[in-house]
Amino acid sequence: MSNQFNYRLLSQFWRIGQLYWLSPRKCPAILLLFFLLCLSLFGTLVTVGLSIFLSELESSLAAVDSNRFLQAVVIFIGILLIGVPILALKVYLQSQLSLSWRQWLTEYFLNKYLDQRNFYALTTTTDIDNPDQRIAEDIQNFTQQSLYFALVLCDSILLLIGFSGVLWRIAPALMIFLIIYAVIGTVFTTIVFGRTLVGINFEQLKREADFRYGLIRVRDHAEAIAFYQGQAAESQEIWQRFLRVFSNFTHLIRWQLGLDLFQNSYQYITFLLPTFILAPQILAGELEIGVSAQAGVAFRSILIALGLIVSQFEQLSNLAAAVTRLDELQNSIEKIQNPSQTELNRVEDSCISFQNVTLHTPNYQKILIQDLSFTVPLGESLLITGKSGVGKTSLLRALAGLWQSGTGTITYPKSHILFLPQRPYMILGSLREQLIYPQPNTTISENELLQILQQVNLTDLVERFNGLDSITEWGRVLSIGEQQRLAFARLLLQSPQYAILDEATSALDETNQTLLYQQLQKTDITYISVGHRSSLRSFHHWILELRNTNACIQPIKTAPH
Repeated sequence: MSNQFNYRLLSQFWRIGQLYWLSPRKCPAILLLFFLLCLSLFGTLVTVGLSIFLSELESSLAAVDSNRFLQAVVIFIGILLIGVPILALKVYLQSQLSLSWRQWLTEYFLNKYLDQRNFYALTTTTDIDNPDQRIAEDIQNFTQQSLYFALVLCDSILLLIGFSGVLWRIAPALMIFLIIYAVIGTVFTTIVFGRTLVGINFEQLKREADFRYGLIRVRDHAEAIAFYQGQAAESQEIWQRFLRVFSNFTHLIRWQLGLDLFQNSYQYITFLLPTFILAPQILAGELEIGVSAQAGVAFRSILIALGLIVSQFEQLSNLAAAVTRLDELQNSIEKIQNPSQTELNRVEDSCISFQNVTLHTPNYQKILIQDLSFTVPLGESLLITGKSGVGKTSLLRALAGLWQSGTGTITYPKSHILFLPQRPYMILGSLREQLIYPQPNTTISENELLQILQQVNLTDLVERFNGLDSITEWGRVLSIGEQQRLAFARLLLQSPQYAILDEATSALDETNQTLLYQQLQKTDITYISVGHRSSLRSFHHWILELRNTNACIQPIKTAPH
């Protein structure tokens, strides 16, 4: 089981790591990594040199030889003057490479996450929690810790090579004992603490993210909670989330206590071992006193190299949790892009039509709409009605490509379709950027923007917020009705060939609703509306009424001219 666990982690690490190291950016990254390895080699030479001349310092003092002492001091200081700046450069370049890796990997996962609206598909599955945390924090942890451990492993190997000869020359028995000691410590740590600490750290990351998400929800829905006076319920819910964090962290620190007890006992006992083993030879005059210090440095350096897993196990368990979470995210996105179940067939054409379309719930346990067929020709309009829960919004999601569970064929135009949801999305930006969203690079004159605002009865926004370039939290300061009119302004401004309106005027009074639809009728936009108000009929050519899994489509006698 332990071997399977280690192999799975290595496989996950390779799947995530090779994304960057086999990418087009690999050449400069590999060159920088090679330079870092060279600096590691130099750092090992500095450490070995310092240990030799530290031994020389103590031996010269024991021999009361001032010339030998001064010579050792000069060489020791010279090694420090050369070594310290180069070792500092190594830390700097390591941070730069880690940052470059994080930048590339973040861009990769962001592109995957936002491509083809995968971010939406992930919300319909329970397999992945908090993708935001995985992209923001787990990538940072993965890139920093992976590079750190790669260089620490390199340093350990070089230290092992550099000091093995030193220690073997001083005391072969000490070297043999050290190897056995390190192997026993590594095996014990992996077996006793391995899977448990990785699992606990994985769960801790999840629960911390859930707790933070609960706080964000209160901020984003502050007005609704205040209207309901739901602060007590929210407080209880958030506190329960924190208690889950607290419970898991308590479990974590108990295991960390056991690991710390073992690590400290494992390391501190080595402070006495070299001197204890070499004491008979030093007391008999067979070895100089400085050899004991040199052996101590060599012993502890080799122990650090051989006992890397023991000394760094807590950090390794955090890295393993981050690797697992990133691998899960990548696998889930790939599963979305390569579905195993039958899905709707989407075909580009000149108009919108449904041909024998049957919609299921995402788990394929229930039929929402069965064998639906209709066409919306250019220049005409369709109103979709029906009781709540019959699948009106699901129908629009299927048209938008957000709903894949079902059979049949949906044709859609090659040109852009603009969707207006019941609660419009307000971006973080200026009023000007709100109007031209989602086409931020579009250049439109100020007069044209003001004219559009006048058409939707929102000219007062310019005065209230000091111009088109003012930035505020629009989703908080504007009422739902104002947000719906702002969304209509986007529609009139962009004038797409097709528009889909999902109860886009539900928060408006009849007067403003009539004003907006009259403005819409003056354009060449072909539109589909979802709504309950009977007054909407006069603005559409056709009506599609959904009844349970069946549907009925017919022309409207009072259709617009």
